[in-house]
Amino acid sequence: MSLKDYAKQTLGLIDLTTLNDDDTDDTVLALCKKTKTEFGSVPAICIFRQFIPTAKNYLSEHNPTVKIATVTNFPHGGDNLELALKETLDAINLGADEVDIVFPYKALIAGNQEIGATMIKRAKEICGNKVLKVIIESGELKTPELIKLASEISIQNGADFIKTSTGKVAVNATLDATEIMLNAIKSSGKNCAFKAAGGIRLVSEAKDYLDLTTKIMGSSWINSDNFRFGASSLLGDVLNVLNDKTSVVDKTVY
Repeated sequence: MSLKDYAKQTLGLIDLTTLNDDDTDDTVLALCKKTKTEFGSVPAICIFRQFIPTAKNYLSEHNPTVKIATVTNFPHGGDNLELALKETLDAINLGADEVDIVFPYKALIAGNQEIGATMIKRAKEICGNKVLKVIIESGELKTPELIKLASEISIQNGADFIKTSTGKVAVNATLDATEIMLNAIKSSGKNCAFKAAGGIRLVSEAKDYLDLTTKIMGSSWINSDNFRFGASSLLGDVLNVLNDKTSVVDKTVY
């Protein structure tokens, strides 16, 4: 495929994201307006849950196919079970289509597997038929063994997606973690999807993730039900490539 082909494919896989402490209703409305482009639409946005009503009001009129995702237990990935579940319930009650919950990765690093299993199982019960994505924070887990274990615990307890990162730590999405997580999905035999999030800004970078996923899962597996990018700036490079413009990130002319 050409880089333009990858750009078009990537467009249909982006969870367009704003998760900043200074976000406002205007920030979220600006994000919503970016969901529809001349080349197609992104499948979802990811925002803080207090902005869900604002997003729903806009998208229901202007781009109703776009799903609204939000985050819980974010970004700390703590082990306060009741707080994480309350936030998840609040998100569903506010109308979230998808919930991205942070796995209690610090507890797992300390040797506690049970809290993660319980949190994900109960969060999925709350979500019901809504999508539950589990952010394992692979860059903090660091070792292949822990990345694999967090993935397996999440998959076995009902995760609809496993997701690399919050985007709020030093190391976010990597190809090494992606390979481990995709192989965990494949080995499980369960219907679980994958989301690469944090630090992916260029189509040339997205291409590497798509190629790796094709190698492990097959090209037919890649669609927005099975694969997403969590990104705030990737859309800009997608549009640059599709419009034959120079990337403002790396100054490469496509």
